[in-house]
Amino acid sequence: MSQQVDDIKPGYPLFEQPEYKDMMARKRADHEEGVSDEKVKEVFEWTTTEEYKELNFSRKTLTVDPAKACQPLGSVLCALGFEKTLPYVHGSQGCVAYFRTYFNRHFKEPVACVSDSMTEDAAVFGGQKNMFDGLQNSLALYKPEVIAVSTTCMAEVIGDDLNAFINNAKAEGYIPKELPTPFAHTPSFVGSHVTGWDGMFEGFARYFTLNKMEDKTVGSNGKINFVPGFETYLGNYRVIHKMMQQMGVDYSLLSDPSEVLDTPADGEYRMYAGGTTIAELEDAPNAITTVLLQPDQLVKTKKFVEGTWKHEVPALQIPMGLDWTDEFLVKIAELTGKEIPESLALERGRLVDMMTDSHTWLHGVSFSIYGDPDYLMGLTKFLQELGCEIKHILCHNGAKRWRKKMEALCAEAPCTANAEIHVGKDLWHFRSLVFTNKPDFMIGNSYAKFIQRDTKAKGAEFEVPLIRLGFPIFDRHHLHRNTTLGYEGGMYMLTTLVNEVLAKLDEDTSEMGKTDYGFDLVR
Repeated sequence: MSQQVDDIKPGYPLFEQPEYKDMMARKRADHEEGVSDEKVKEVFEWTTTEEYKELNFSRKTLTVDPAKACQPLGSVLCALGFEKTLPYVHGSQGCVAYFRTYFNRHFKEPVACVSDSMTEDAAVFGGQKNMFDGLQNSLALYKPEVIAVSTTCMAEVIGDDLNAFINNAKAEGYIPKELPTPFAHTPSFVGSHVTGWDGMFEGFARYFTLNKMEDKTVGSNGKINFVPGFETYLGNYRVIHKMMQQMGVDYSLLSDPSEVLDTPADGEYRMYAGGTTIAELEDAPNAITTVLLQPDQLVKTKKFVEGTWKHEVPALQIPMGLDWTDEFLVKIAELTGKEIPESLALERGRLVDMMTDSHTWLHGVSFSIYGDPDYLMGLTKFLQELGCEIKHILCHNGAKRWRKKMEALCAEAPCTANAEIHVGKDLWHFRSLVFTNKPDFMIGNSYAKFIQRDTKAKGAEFEVPLIRLGFPIFDRHHLHRNTTLGYEGGMYMLTTLVNEVLAKLDEDTSEMGKTDYGFDLVR
Protein backbone atom coordinates (compact mmCIF):
# COMPACT_ATOMS: atom_id res chain seq x y z
CA MET A 1 0.00 0.00 0.00
CA SER A 2 1.06 3.64 -0.45
CA GLN A 3 1.27 4.40 3.29
CA GLN A 4 4.95 4.11 4.23
CA VAL A 5 6.57 5.03 7.54
CA ASP A 6 8.87 7.52 5.83
CA ASP A 7 6.09 8.96 3.63
CA ILE A 8 2.89 9.30 5.67
CA LYS A 9 0.06 10.73 3.58
CA PRO A 10 -3.06 12.39 5.03
CA GLY A 11 -6.55 11.41 3.87
CA TYR A 12 -6.88 13.29 0.60
CA PRO A 13 -3.53 12.35 -1.02
CA LEU A 14 -3.75 8.81 0.37
CA PHE A 15 -7.09 8.01 -1.24
CA GLU A 16 -5.83 9.41 -4.55
CA GLN A 17 -3.37 6.51 -4.77
CA PRO A 18 -4.16 3.85 -7.45
CA GLU A 19 -4.61 0.94 -5.04
CA TYR A 20 -7.14 2.87 -2.97
CA LYS A 21 -9.06 3.93 -6.06
CA ASP A 22 -9.14 0.31 -7.17
CA MET A 23 -10.27 -0.86 -3.72
CA MET A 24 -13.11 1.69 -3.65
CA ALA A 25 -14.23 0.72 -7.17
CA ARG A 26 -14.32 -3.00 -6.25
CA LYS A 27 -16.19 -2.25 -3.01
CA ARG A 28 -18.82 -0.30 -4.93
CA ALA A 29 -19.17 -2.93 -7.66
CA ASP A 30 -19.20 -6.01 -5.40
CA HIS A 31 -21.00 -4.85 -2.26
CA GLU A 32 -22.87 -1.58 -2.58
CA GLU A 33 -25.33 -2.56 -5.30
CA GLY A 34 -25.27 1.03 -6.49
CA VAL A 35 -26.93 2.37 -9.60
CA SER A 36 -24.99 3.41 -12.69
CA ASP A 37 -23.12 6.71 -12.96
CA GLU A 38 -25.58 7.73 -15.66
CA LYS A 39 -28.53 7.22 -13.32
CA VAL A 40 -26.81 9.17 -10.55
CA LYS A 41 -26.21 12.05 -12.95
CA GLU A 42 -29.80 11.92 -14.18
CA VAL A 43 -31.23 12.12 -10.66
CA PHE A 44 -28.76 14.82 -9.67
CA GLU A 45 -29.78 16.97 -12.62
CA TRP A 46 -33.45 16.48 -11.77
CA THR A 47 -32.85 17.70 -8.19
CA THR A 48 -31.64 21.02 -9.59
CA THR A 49 -34.88 21.77 -11.46
CA GLU A 50 -37.91 23.91 -10.70
CA GLU A 51 -40.04 20.75 -10.81
CA TYR A 52 -38.00 19.18 -8.02
CA LYS A 53 -38.04 22.42 -6.03
CA GLU A 54 -41.85 22.34 -5.95
CA LEU A 55 -41.79 18.75 -4.66
CA ASN A 56 -39.08 19.64 -2.17
CA PHE A 57 -41.06 22.54 -0.74
CA SER A 58 -44.16 20.37 -0.37
CA ARG A 59 -42.44 18.34 2.36
CA LYS A 60 -44.30 18.50 5.68
CA THR A 61 -42.89 15.96 8.14
CA LEU A 62 -39.30 15.39 7.02
CA THR A 63 -36.26 17.58 7.73
CA VAL A 64 -33.15 17.22 5.56
CA ASP A 65 -29.98 19.01 6.70
CA PRO A 66 -31.44 21.25 9.43
CA ALA A 67 -30.18 24.81 9.61
CA LYS A 68 -30.37 24.77 13.40
CA ALA A 69 -29.21 22.71 16.40
CA CYS A 70 -31.13 21.51 19.45
CA GLN A 71 -32.07 23.24 22.70
CA PRO A 72 -29.56 21.63 25.11
CA LEU A 73 -26.67 22.88 22.95
CA GLY A 74 -27.77 26.44 23.66
CA SER A 75 -28.28 25.78 27.36
CA VAL A 76 -24.71 24.49 27.65
CA LEU A 77 -23.29 27.65 26.03
CA CYS A 78 -25.31 29.84 28.39
CA ALA A 79 -24.07 27.95 31.46
CA LEU A 80 -20.44 28.18 30.28
CA GLY A 81 -20.77 31.96 30.50
CA PHE A 82 -21.07 31.98 34.31
CA GLU A 83 -18.12 31.79 36.68
CA LYS A 84 -17.10 28.33 37.95
CA THR A 85 -20.23 26.75 36.50
CA LEU A 86 -20.42 23.18 35.20
CA PRO A 87 -23.08 22.43 32.55
CA TYR A 88 -24.88 19.20 33.44
CA VAL A 89 -27.23 17.49 30.98
CA HIS A 90 -29.83 15.03 32.25
CA GLY A 91 -29.98 12.56 29.39
CA SER A 92 -27.97 10.08 27.38
CA GLN A 93 -24.21 10.16 27.09
CA GLY A 94 -24.34 10.35 23.30
CA CYS A 95 -26.24 13.64 23.39
CA VAL A 96 -23.61 15.32 25.55
CA ALA A 97 -20.83 13.89 23.38
CA TYR A 98 -22.54 15.65 20.46
CA PHE A 99 -22.73 18.99 22.28
CA ARG A 100 -19.09 18.83 23.36
CA THR A 101 -17.72 17.83 19.95
CA TYR A 102 -19.88 20.46 18.23
CA PHE A 103 -18.33 23.18 20.36
CA ASN A 104 -14.87 21.54 20.23
CA ARG A 105 -14.85 21.71 16.45
CA HIS A 106 -16.07 25.32 16.31
CA PHE A 107 -14.01 26.85 19.14
CA LYS A 108 -11.03 24.46 18.91
CA GLU A 109 -11.18 24.26 22.71
CA PRO A 110 -12.03 21.57 25.29
CA VAL A 111 -15.56 22.07 26.59
CA ALA A 112 -16.59 20.99 30.07
CA CYS A 113 -20.01 19.37 30.16
CA VAL A 114 -21.20 16.26 31.99
CA SER A 115 -24.04 13.79 31.53
CA ASP A 116 -25.76 11.40 33.91
CA SER A 117 -25.79 8.81 31.11
CA MET A 118 -29.40 7.71 31.04
CA THR A 119 -29.87 4.34 29.31
CA GLU A 120 -32.77 1.97 28.61
CA ASP A 121 -33.64 1.30 32.26
CA ALA A 122 -33.79 5.02 33.02
CA ALA A 123 -36.04 5.50 29.98
CA VAL A 124 -38.49 3.03 31.53
CA PHE A 125 -38.23 3.81 35.25
CA GLY A 126 -37.12 7.45 35.20
CA GLY A 127 -33.70 9.00 35.63
CA GLN A 128 -33.73 10.16 39.26
CA LYS A 129 -31.10 7.63 40.33
CA ASN A 130 -28.88 8.73 37.45
CA MET A 131 -29.21 12.32 38.63
CA PHE A 132 -28.38 11.45 42.23
CA ASP A 133 -25.15 9.73 41.22
CA GLY A 134 -24.37 12.22 38.48
CA LEU A 135 -24.64 15.31 40.66
CA GLN A 136 -22.63 13.69 43.42
CA ASN A 137 -19.86 12.60 41.07
CA SER A 138 -19.77 15.93 39.25
CA LEU A 139 -19.26 17.85 42.46
CA ALA A 140 -16.62 15.42 43.74
CA LEU A 141 -14.61 15.25 40.51
CA TYR A 142 -14.85 18.75 39.06
CA LYS A 143 -15.60 20.90 42.13
CA PRO A 144 -17.82 23.52 40.47
CA GLU A 145 -19.44 26.27 42.48
CA VAL A 146 -22.59 26.06 40.34
CA ILE A 147 -24.10 23.09 38.48
CA ALA A 148 -26.50 24.13 35.69
CA VAL A 149 -28.90 21.32 34.74
CA SER A 150 -30.74 20.90 31.43
CA THR A 151 -32.49 18.02 29.68
CA THR A 152 -32.49 16.05 26.43
CA CYS A 153 -35.25 14.31 24.49
CA MET A 154 -35.22 11.13 26.57
CA ALA A 155 -35.76 12.89 29.89
CA GLU A 156 -38.48 15.10 28.43
CA VAL A 157 -40.41 12.28 26.74
CA ILE A 158 -40.71 10.35 30.00
CA GLY A 159 -41.53 13.52 31.96
CA ASP A 160 -38.65 13.74 34.44
CA ASP A 161 -39.10 16.69 36.82
CA LEU A 162 -35.79 18.51 37.28
CA ASN A 163 -36.94 20.62 40.22
CA ALA A 164 -38.13 17.55 42.14
CA PHE A 165 -35.06 15.47 41.28
CA ILE A 166 -32.62 18.21 42.30
CA ASN A 167 -34.48 18.89 45.56
CA ASN A 168 -34.54 15.16 46.32
CA ALA A 169 -30.80 14.91 45.64
CA LYS A 170 -30.20 17.69 48.15
CA ALA A 171 -32.65 16.26 50.71
CA GLU A 172 -30.95 12.84 50.57
CA GLY A 173 -27.45 14.28 50.90
CA TYR A 174 -26.05 13.60 47.46
CA ILE A 175 -25.11 17.27 47.11
CA PRO A 176 -25.17 20.08 49.69
CA LYS A 177 -28.40 22.01 50.01
CA GLU A 178 -26.53 25.27 49.52
CA LEU A 179 -25.02 24.23 46.16
CA PRO A 180 -26.58 26.47 43.47
CA THR A 181 -28.34 24.36 40.83
CA PRO A 182 -30.21 26.47 38.26
CA PHE A 183 -32.03 24.40 35.67
CA ALA A 184 -34.07 24.51 32.48
CA HIS A 185 -36.23 22.01 30.65
CA THR A 186 -34.82 21.96 27.10
CA PRO A 187 -36.60 19.33 24.97
CA SER A 188 -34.68 18.80 21.75
CA PHE A 189 -37.76 18.05 19.67
CA VAL A 190 -39.06 21.63 19.83
CA GLY A 191 -37.31 24.95 19.48
CA SER A 192 -33.61 25.19 18.70
CA HIS A 193 -30.27 26.12 20.22
CA VAL A 194 -31.36 29.76 20.62
CA THR A 195 -34.47 28.62 22.54
CA GLY A 196 -32.28 26.53 24.84
CA TRP A 197 -30.00 29.48 25.59
CA ASP A 198 -33.02 31.63 26.43
CA GLY A 199 -34.49 28.93 28.67
CA MET A 200 -31.26 28.40 30.60
CA PHE A 201 -30.69 32.12 31.12
CA GLU A 202 -34.22 32.47 32.44
CA GLY A 203 -33.42 29.51 34.70
CA PHE A 204 -30.34 31.30 36.08
CA ALA A 205 -32.23 34.57 36.55
CA ARG A 206 -35.13 32.80 38.26
CA TYR A 207 -32.88 30.74 40.57
CA PHE A 208 -30.71 33.63 41.74
CA THR A 209 -33.17 36.55 41.83
CA LEU A 210 -36.82 35.46 41.94
CA ASN A 211 -37.01 35.08 45.72
CA LYS A 212 -34.55 37.88 46.48
CA MET A 213 -36.39 40.91 45.10
CA GLU A 214 -37.44 42.56 48.39
CA ASP A 215 -34.37 44.80 48.65
CA LYS A 216 -33.98 45.46 44.92
CA THR A 217 -34.54 48.92 43.44
CA VAL A 218 -34.41 49.55 39.70
CA GLY A 219 -31.51 51.87 38.87
CA SER A 220 -29.91 51.78 42.29
CA ASN A 221 -26.58 50.33 41.10
CA GLY A 222 -26.33 52.65 38.07
CA LYS A 223 -25.52 49.79 35.71
CA ILE A 224 -26.79 48.58 32.35
CA ASN A 225 -27.28 44.83 31.93
CA PHE A 226 -26.49 43.21 28.59
CA VAL A 227 -27.86 39.76 27.73
CA PRO A 228 -26.05 38.41 24.64
CA GLY A 229 -28.22 35.42 23.72
CA PHE A 230 -26.73 32.50 21.78
CA GLU A 231 -23.50 34.10 20.59
CA THR A 232 -20.49 32.17 19.25
CA TYR A 233 -18.31 35.02 17.97
CA LEU A 234 -16.06 35.57 20.98
CA GLY A 235 -15.12 38.97 19.61
CA ASN A 236 -18.73 40.07 20.09
CA TYR A 237 -18.44 39.73 23.86
CA ARG A 238 -15.19 41.65 23.76
CA VAL A 239 -16.54 44.42 21.55
CA ILE A 240 -19.38 45.06 24.02
CA HIS A 241 -16.82 45.29 26.84
CA LYS A 242 -14.68 47.64 24.76
CA MET A 243 -17.48 50.00 23.69
CA MET A 244 -18.89 50.30 27.20
CA GLN A 245 -15.46 50.89 28.71
CA GLN A 246 -14.78 53.59 26.13
CA MET A 247 -18.05 55.27 27.06
CA GLY A 248 -17.33 54.95 30.78
CA VAL A 249 -20.56 52.99 31.33
CA ASP A 250 -20.93 50.79 34.40
CA TYR A 251 -22.40 47.54 33.09
CA SER A 252 -22.81 43.78 33.51
CA LEU A 253 -22.53 41.34 30.63
CA LEU A 254 -24.75 38.52 31.82
CA SER A 255 -23.18 35.27 30.54
CA ASP A 256 -19.73 35.71 29.03
CA PRO A 257 -17.93 32.50 27.92
CA SER A 258 -15.23 34.36 25.97
CA GLU A 259 -12.44 33.34 28.39
CA VAL A 260 -13.33 29.69 29.00
CA LEU A 261 -13.66 29.16 25.23
CA ASP A 262 -10.40 30.94 24.40
CA THR A 263 -7.87 29.88 27.04
CA PRO A 264 -4.12 30.15 26.36
CA ALA A 265 -1.77 27.20 25.84
CA ASP A 266 0.63 27.93 28.70
CA GLY A 267 0.69 24.59 30.48
CA GLU A 268 -2.26 25.28 32.78
CA TYR A 269 -5.69 23.77 32.17
CA ARG A 270 -8.47 26.15 33.13
CA MET A 271 -11.76 24.30 33.44
CA TYR A 272 -13.42 27.45 34.77
CA ALA A 273 -11.99 30.63 33.23
CA GLY A 274 -13.69 33.99 33.47
CA GLY A 275 -17.45 34.25 33.22
CA THR A 276 -20.11 36.43 34.81
CA THR A 277 -20.06 36.17 38.58
CA ILE A 278 -23.14 35.06 40.46
CA ALA A 279 -22.88 38.25 42.53
CA GLU A 280 -23.30 40.27 39.31
CA LEU A 281 -26.38 38.27 38.38
CA GLU A 282 -27.88 38.66 41.86
CA ASP A 283 -27.32 42.43 41.59
CA ALA A 284 -28.76 42.61 38.05
CA PRO A 285 -32.32 43.66 39.12
CA ASN A 286 -30.78 46.86 40.57
CA ALA A 287 -29.65 48.00 37.12
CA ILE A 288 -31.12 50.91 35.17
CA THR A 289 -32.38 48.45 32.58
CA THR A 290 -31.49 45.28 30.68
CA VAL A 291 -30.56 45.41 27.00
CA LEU A 292 -31.21 42.28 24.96
CA LEU A 293 -28.58 42.08 22.21
CA GLN A 294 -30.61 39.49 20.28
CA PRO A 295 -34.21 40.33 21.20
CA ASP A 296 -36.02 37.93 18.85
CA GLN A 297 -34.52 34.85 20.51
CA LEU A 298 -34.82 36.02 24.14
CA VAL A 299 -38.57 35.61 24.64
CA LYS A 300 -38.52 34.02 28.12
CA THR A 301 -35.72 36.30 29.25
CA LYS A 302 -37.63 39.43 28.27
CA LYS A 303 -40.77 38.26 30.03
CA PHE A 304 -38.84 37.57 33.24
CA VAL A 305 -36.81 40.78 33.13
CA GLU A 306 -39.92 42.89 32.59
CA GLY A 307 -42.18 40.95 34.94
CA THR A 308 -39.83 40.23 37.85
CA TRP A 309 -36.99 42.75 37.59
CA LYS A 310 -39.45 45.47 36.46
CA HIS A 311 -37.06 46.74 33.79
CA GLU A 312 -38.28 48.60 30.73
CA VAL A 313 -36.40 46.69 28.04
CA PRO A 314 -35.38 49.09 25.23
CA ALA A 315 -36.81 48.32 21.79
CA LEU A 316 -33.46 47.84 20.06
CA GLN A 317 -32.30 45.56 17.26
CA ILE A 318 -29.08 43.56 17.27
CA PRO A 319 -26.27 46.16 16.99
CA MET A 320 -24.93 45.04 13.61
CA GLY A 321 -23.95 47.36 10.79
CA LEU A 322 -23.89 51.14 10.83
CA ASP A 323 -27.42 52.32 11.58
CA TRP A 324 -28.29 49.80 14.30
CA THR A 325 -24.95 50.32 16.06
CA ASP A 326 -25.71 54.06 16.01
CA GLU A 327 -29.12 53.42 17.58
CA PHE A 328 -27.57 51.14 20.20
CA LEU A 329 -24.94 53.64 21.31
CA VAL A 330 -27.36 56.57 21.29
CA LYS A 331 -29.75 54.61 23.53
CA ILE A 332 -26.96 53.69 25.95
CA ALA A 333 -25.92 57.34 26.09
CA GLU A 334 -29.53 58.35 26.75
CA LEU A 335 -29.95 55.77 29.53
CA THR A 336 -26.67 56.52 31.31
CA GLY A 337 -26.04 60.18 30.57
CA LYS A 338 -22.62 59.27 29.16
CA GLU A 339 -21.40 60.83 25.95
CA ILE A 340 -20.33 58.76 22.97
CA PRO A 341 -16.54 59.26 22.95
CA GLU A 342 -14.43 60.48 20.07
CA SER A 343 -12.80 57.05 19.83
CA LEU A 344 -16.12 55.46 18.80
CA ALA A 345 -16.92 58.34 16.45
CA LEU A 346 -13.55 57.77 14.74
CA GLU A 347 -14.27 54.04 14.50
CA ARG A 348 -17.61 54.82 12.92
CA GLY A 349 -15.91 57.11 10.43
CA ARG A 350 -13.46 54.41 9.47
CA LEU A 351 -16.33 52.01 8.79
CA VAL A 352 -18.04 54.62 6.60
CA ASP A 353 -14.75 55.13 4.76
CA MET A 354 -14.42 51.37 4.19
CA MET A 355 -17.99 51.17 2.92
CA THR A 356 -17.26 53.98 0.48
CA ASP A 357 -14.02 52.34 -0.69
CA SER A 358 -15.72 49.00 -1.36
CA HIS A 359 -19.04 50.27 -2.67
CA THR A 360 -18.03 49.77 -6.32
CA TRP A 361 -17.39 46.08 -5.79
CA LEU A 362 -20.33 45.25 -3.51
CA HIS A 363 -23.19 47.31 -4.96
CA GLY A 364 -25.60 45.00 -6.77
CA VAL A 365 -23.86 41.76 -5.81
CA SER A 366 -26.55 39.20 -4.94
CA PHE A 367 -26.55 36.94 -1.88
CA SER A 368 -28.63 34.09 -0.49
CA ILE A 369 -28.33 33.89 3.30
CA TYR A 370 -29.41 31.65 6.16
CA GLY A 371 -28.90 31.48 9.91
CA ASP A 372 -30.49 32.42 13.23
CA PRO A 373 -33.24 35.06 13.53
CA ASP A 374 -31.44 38.05 15.05
CA TYR A 375 -28.23 37.45 13.11
CA LEU A 376 -30.18 37.41 9.84
CA MET A 377 -31.93 40.67 10.75
CA GLY A 378 -28.57 42.33 11.39
CA LEU A 379 -26.92 40.85 8.31
CA THR A 380 -29.82 41.91 6.09
CA LYS A 381 -29.65 45.47 7.47
CA PHE A 382 -25.90 45.64 6.82
CA LEU A 383 -26.21 44.25 3.28
CA GLN A 384 -28.81 46.93 2.60
CA GLU A 385 -26.33 49.57 3.76
CA LEU A 386 -23.75 48.12 1.37
CA GLY A 387 -26.19 48.19 -1.57
CA CYS A 388 -26.18 44.40 -1.96
CA GLU A 389 -29.09 42.44 -3.38
CA ILE A 390 -30.58 39.59 -1.36
CA LYS A 391 -32.36 36.81 -3.24
CA HIS A 392 -33.20 34.39 -0.44
CA ILE A 393 -33.37 34.58 3.37
CA LEU A 394 -33.88 31.22 5.08
CA CYS A 395 -34.40 30.90 8.84
CA HIS A 396 -35.12 27.37 10.03
CA ASN A 397 -35.81 28.53 13.61
CA GLY A 398 -37.68 31.74 12.79
CA ALA A 399 -41.27 32.40 13.86
CA LYS A 400 -44.17 34.05 12.03
CA ARG A 401 -43.62 37.24 14.04
CA TRP A 402 -39.99 37.30 12.92
CA ARG A 403 -41.04 36.80 9.32
CA LYS A 404 -43.25 39.88 9.46
CA LYS A 405 -40.38 41.93 10.87
CA MET A 406 -38.05 40.68 8.14
CA GLU A 407 -40.60 41.46 5.43
CA ALA A 408 -40.89 45.01 6.76
CA LEU A 409 -37.11 45.39 6.85
CA CYS A 410 -36.65 44.07 3.30
CA ALA A 411 -39.31 46.48 2.03
CA GLU A 412 -37.23 49.43 3.24
CA ALA A 413 -34.67 49.15 0.42
CA PRO A 414 -34.99 48.39 -3.31
CA CYS A 415 -32.05 45.96 -3.20
CA THR A 416 -33.89 43.66 -0.77
CA ALA A 417 -37.51 44.34 -1.76
CA ASN A 418 -37.75 41.16 -3.84
CA ALA A 419 -36.05 38.85 -1.34
CA GLU A 420 -37.78 35.51 -0.76
CA ILE A 421 -38.17 34.85 2.97
CA HIS A 422 -38.46 31.23 4.10
CA VAL A 423 -39.23 30.26 7.71
CA GLY A 424 -39.04 26.70 9.03
CA LYS A 425 -37.14 25.45 5.98
CA ASP A 426 -33.88 23.47 5.97
CA LEU A 427 -30.69 23.40 3.92
CA TRP A 428 -32.12 20.98 1.36
CA HIS A 429 -34.72 23.65 0.63
CA PHE A 430 -31.89 26.20 0.46
CA ARG A 431 -30.12 24.01 -2.11
CA SER A 432 -33.19 24.11 -4.37
CA LEU A 433 -33.36 27.89 -4.02
CA VAL A 434 -29.79 28.57 -5.16
CA PHE A 435 -30.13 26.12 -8.06
CA THR A 436 -33.35 27.64 -9.42
CA ASN A 437 -32.59 31.32 -8.77
CA LYS A 438 -28.82 31.59 -8.66
CA PRO A 439 -27.22 34.26 -6.43
CA ASP A 440 -23.64 35.42 -6.78
CA PHE A 441 -22.76 34.13 -3.29
CA MET A 442 -24.17 32.28 -0.29
CA ILE A 443 -23.57 33.44 3.28
CA GLY A 444 -23.88 30.77 5.95
CA ASN A 445 -22.08 28.27 8.14
CA SER A 446 -19.80 25.41 7.09
CA TYR A 447 -22.63 23.09 6.06
CA ALA A 448 -23.31 25.06 2.88
CA LYS A 449 -19.97 23.87 1.49
CA PHE A 450 -21.86 20.79 0.31
CA ILE A 451 -24.29 23.03 -1.57
CA GLN A 452 -21.37 24.85 -3.19
CA ARG A 453 -19.92 21.49 -4.22
CA ASP A 454 -23.26 20.46 -5.74
CA THR A 455 -23.62 23.70 -7.70
CA LYS A 456 -20.08 23.29 -9.03
CA ALA A 457 -20.84 19.68 -10.03
CA LYS A 458 -23.59 20.93 -12.32
CA GLY A 459 -21.06 23.15 -14.13
CA ALA A 460 -18.66 25.99 -13.41
CA GLU A 461 -21.23 28.56 -14.48
CA PHE A 462 -23.67 27.28 -11.82
CA GLU A 463 -21.25 27.38 -8.88
CA VAL A 464 -22.33 29.54 -5.91
CA PRO A 465 -19.37 30.28 -3.62
CA LEU A 466 -19.90 30.15 0.15
CA ILE A 467 -18.88 33.01 2.44
CA ARG A 468 -18.56 31.64 5.96
CA LEU A 469 -20.35 33.82 8.50
CA GLY A 470 -22.38 32.25 11.29
CA PHE A 471 -22.31 29.08 13.41
CA PRO A 472 -20.91 26.48 13.25
CA ILE A 473 -17.70 26.97 11.29
CA PHE A 474 -15.82 23.68 11.37
CA ASP A 475 -13.69 23.77 8.24
CA ARG A 476 -11.88 27.06 8.83
CA HIS A 477 -9.85 28.06 11.84
CA HIS A 478 -10.09 31.01 14.26
CA LEU A 479 -13.03 32.80 12.64
CA HIS A 480 -14.92 32.45 15.94
CA ARG A 481 -12.56 35.03 17.48
CA ASN A 482 -13.84 37.72 15.12
CA THR A 483 -16.76 40.05 15.70
CA THR A 484 -19.95 40.92 13.86
CA LEU A 485 -21.29 43.54 16.31
CA GLY A 486 -20.62 47.25 16.44
CA TYR A 487 -18.54 49.26 14.00
CA GLU A 488 -15.69 46.81 14.45
CA GLY A 489 -17.95 43.94 13.42
CA GLY A 490 -19.05 45.90 10.37
CA MET A 491 -15.41 46.31 9.38
CA TYR A 492 -14.78 42.57 9.71
CA MET A 493 -17.87 41.56 7.74
CA LEU A 494 -17.19 44.16 5.04
CA THR A 495 -13.59 42.99 4.70
CA THR A 496 -14.74 39.37 4.42
CA LEU A 497 -17.44 40.11 1.84
CA VAL A 498 -15.49 42.38 -0.49
CA ASN A 499 -12.40 40.17 -0.53
CA GLU A 500 -14.49 37.10 -1.36
CA VAL A 501 -15.98 39.09 -4.27
CA LEU A 502 -12.51 40.11 -5.48
CA ALA A 503 -11.17 36.57 -5.07
CA LYS A 504 -14.02 35.27 -7.24
CA LEU A 505 -13.24 37.95 -9.81
CA ASP A 506 -9.63 36.78 -9.91
CA GLU A 507 -10.75 33.18 -10.31
CA ASP A 508 -13.08 34.11 -13.18
CA THR A 509 -10.46 36.18 -15.03
CA SER A 510 -7.29 34.12 -14.64
CA GLU A 511 -7.22 32.18 -17.92
CA MET A 512 -4.28 33.51 -19.87
CA GLY A 513 -5.17 35.17 -23.15
CA LYS A 514 -8.90 34.48 -22.75
CA THR A 515 -10.37 36.00 -19.60
CA ASP A 516 -7.40 37.82 -18.10
CA TYR A 517 -8.36 41.25 -19.45
CA GLY A 518 -9.78 41.91 -16.00
CA PHE A 519 -6.92 40.21 -14.15
CA ASP A 520 -5.32 43.38 -12.82
CA LEU A 521 -3.92 45.03 -9.71
CA VAL A 522 -5.77 48.33 -10.09
CA ARG A 523 -8.57 47.52 -7.68
